Amino acid sequence: MKILIIGAAGMIGMRLAKSITKDAFMGRINDITLFDVIPPKIESNKSSYKIKTGDISDPKIISDLISQKPDIIYNLAAIVSGEAEENFQKGWDINTKATWQLLEEIRKEFVASNGSYKPKFIYTSSLAVFSGPYPDAINDDFSPNPETSYGAQKLVGEILISEYSRKGYLDGIALRLPTIVVRPGKPNKAASSFYSSIIREPLNGFEAILPVPEDLCHWFASPQSAVGFLKHAAKLDFKKLGNKRSLNLPGVSCSIADQILALEGIAGTKVSKLIKRIPDKKIENIVKNWPQNFIADRAIQLGFSADKNFKEIIKLYIDEEINT
Repeated sequence: MKILIIGAAGMIGMRLAKSITKDAFMGRINDITLFDVIPPKIESNKSSYKIKTGDISDPKIISDLISQKPDIIYNLAAIVSGEAEENFQKGWDINTKATWQLLEEIRKEFVASNGSYKPKFIYTSSLAVFSGPYPDAINDDFSPNPETSYGAQKLVGEILISEYSRKGYLDGIALRLPTIVVRPGKPNKAASSFYSSIIREPLNGFEAILPVPEDLCHWFASPQSAVGFLKHAAKLDFKKLGNKRSLNLPGVSCSIADQILALEGIAGTKVSKLIKRIPDKKIENIVKNWPQNFIADRAIQLGFSADKNFKEIIKLYIDEEINT
């Protein structure tokens, strides 16, 4: 079996690669290719991977990647929300055009092989495909209607995956990931980056900026759950998806005030006092229209599972990043 992870230098991509090599994932794996614009920082089991770098919007690079005929393709590459809003062309080039080019190369290989090549294509989408007004909780029938460039780009990717799957060129699924927290390392350019910062920085003794009101609610999952989603998707019988290839995933709904209470319950008020309230309307205007709660019945019925509460998410971060 051959696996290709596009966007492998990101936090989720590296975790996924390491996790796949640690267990008996899908039986025997002969080849794992990790691709990104920079080399992934894989310290252990380097011999287990093929490392490739380049610009995923380059058609020649895409052709080379797909010519290897990977059985499972993870497309995690993305220009994140804040940067996609600022850099319109770059967002569309990476988030949408590159996705379409990947699907086109798969279609060409399908045709050239007389239909014998038909990989699984697992695409990380986003809650940003939705906009309000919202019900108390979004169910599986709630229609997407993005109000940001990032959300629009991800939704187009979902539609393309559905169409190429309908035509039989591949088996695709779009996973609408919750916001993943607590991310280790430094903040990135995502508008949602502060959701991790207000937990991570105080736990490590540093101040963090909270740019939005504390009553803002959102939908979360841990990095461990994100990897679990991706691995479970690869094992899934895609016939169970029918013609609905986009999936809302389970997670934890809570307000920023609830996040801070969970932090205080674990680390005390001395830690939470390191959170500084400095409003940023630019960030608030992006995230305030994001979904707050889901009823992810379809994903749960398909076997996807997530964290039980926000304290559990914080404890996972502490156990993995601080206590090791």
